[in-house]
Amino acid sequence: MKRIIVLLVSAVMLMSQPALSATGKILKIDFKTPVVERESDGFSLSSFSLSSIGNGSITLYELVRAIYKAAEDESVSMIYMTPSNLSAGMSHAEEIRAALESFRSSGKEIVAYCDNLSNVSYYLASVANKVILNPASENYLMGLGSQQYFLKDALDALGVEVQLIRHGKYKSAGEMFTRNDFSPENYEQYRVMITSLWNGMCDEIASSRNFTSDQFKGWIDDLSLVNPAAFKEKGLVDELWYIDQVEDYFCEKEGKTPIKLVGFVPLKRYLAKVAKAQRKINRKNKKSAVAVIYANGEIVTSSSGINTSSDVIIGKKLASVIAKVRKDDNIKAVVFRVNSPGGSVTASELIKREIDLLKASKPVVASYGDYAASGGYWISAGCNRIFCDKTTLTGSIGCFSMVPNLGDAIRKKLRVNFGVVSSSKHSDMMSGMRHLDESETAFLQTQIEEIYDNFTTIVSEGRSMDKDRVDEIGQGRVWAGTDALGIGLVDEIGDLYQAIKCAAETAELSDYALVEYPEVTPFSFMSLFSQPQDLDETVTSDSESAVSIMLDTKFPFVSAMFESKSPVMMARLPYTISFN
Repeated sequence: MKRIIVLLVSAVMLMSQPALSATGKILKIDFKTPVVERESDGFSLSSFSLSSIGNGSITLYELVRAIYKAAEDESVSMIYMTPSNLSAGMSHAEEIRAALESFRSSGKEIVAYCDNLSNVSYYLASVANKVILNPASENYLMGLGSQQYFLKDALDALGVEVQLIRHGKYKSAGEMFTRNDFSPENYEQYRVMITSLWNGMCDEIASSRNFTSDQFKGWIDDLSLVNPAAFKEKGLVDELWYIDQVEDYFCEKEGKTPIKLVGFVPLKRYLAKVAKAQRKINRKNKKSAVAVIYANGEIVTSSSGINTSSDVIIGKKLASVIAKVRKDDNIKAVVFRVNSPGGSVTASELIKREIDLLKASKPVVASYGDYAASGGYWISAGCNRIFCDKTTLTGSIGCFSMVPNLGDAIRKKLRVNFGVVSSSKHSDMMSGMRHLDESETAFLQTQIEEIYDNFTTIVSEGRSMDKDRVDEIGQGRVWAGTDALGIGLVDEIGDLYQAIKCAAETAELSDYALVEYPEVTPFSFMSLFSQPQDLDETVTSDSESAVSIMLDTKFPFVSAMFESKSPVMMARLPYTISFN
């Protein structure tokens, strides 16, 4: 009850705030609110025309849209941001930075103040005209790294065998169970990918500051950036100031004191202003709309056993959303926003089928976030045009299946014996209690080869590329966005905002409404008392009822593998990849 009262009071306070003042010149972005791909069902203040409250979130698109709009808004002359607080993925940071670059290119100033610096926060801060660092800060710019785990020795000790069937020498999903170190192919693909991502970040940083990319890399490799003074000496920052000195700077700049009289515009208020303007545009152009369809998370066939706090794409459910958009004559063009490492082949094919039907009736432009790999690429390779970020991880054209053998572990560790009575020679093939024989492995390999052939055909047709070339750049290999552009997997480096403009131009729309799917269930106070329901009660699955065993949520696809009673054919990245 206390929580409800707090929410009510907070909402009323926000609703009662005055409209954006004409004297408010400085848009303040503190990044205290996490930036997410898509707002989740449940609590939100969308009904109050605000994007978030308290520990809520702001969607990437509404933040980026607000920055682009601020560049055109005469009532905003400057952005003041504190990127040390940024909670967002690398591709999100890239899209925010692109919007900030556009703001700066309009002739308006950006000031960044940082309490501490990391790779991503400095990448964002470096776009500013003036970068200020706390002289008491602790800063760690060390370059990008990705740590991978190999569990074979641990599984051997437990008596657990993992039988991996795959196509693609770079398809490293499963190697964590079958190896105790990198395969040469896996090491090479990650070395190239991380180097490409790092080079892109360094080039952008250097272009905004008075040094070269090689100089910047050298300082990091030599551990030269040992203290805040070194950051200023090398030209990474312009000033070493405490927060009171920053306030004095703004007071002097605006000719006002104390600081509360300086015309700062809180981001939430500006988001509300932009959202209100968008609603007005939507009402005016409701019969000429561009739709953004979000595919965010792991691709699964059913929500059964899935942690609903995680983002998932339920194949049948998203397919029905796409069908709804296809049948809506008011929607003239679509942006398919994909932020997915892939998942179930069956679910991916359901979604891909609906995208094909949609493309036949209206233009479909794909926009990629942090990931559009494996199944994430499968569902979108046929779109009319594909935008991605430089830091997007995409490709991973390959597939795999894993079958556990827990029999020895149960017998030797738990001292539990079991027997099998079956009607046919291979009835217990997928019991997970014995080693597959040669014919059974060949049976599964044939299925994998057929899926891979289908995958490469989809890419070949969707990208107008020779199938042998698809196989050459496929084999499960993951590519950074910049490299994906060079080999033809995507058409253009660009963010969601640019993809929406492209879709509208393709449909020859100058004025248009913008609608988003799947629709987010608005918050109601009654929902606080309702019992949680399954995400898709009508969908059943005989292969992905997931109960996690032994492994934590870092490997979200693993539980489906270990409990499946039939093969789970996956087109997915091996890990949820994050970079330090």
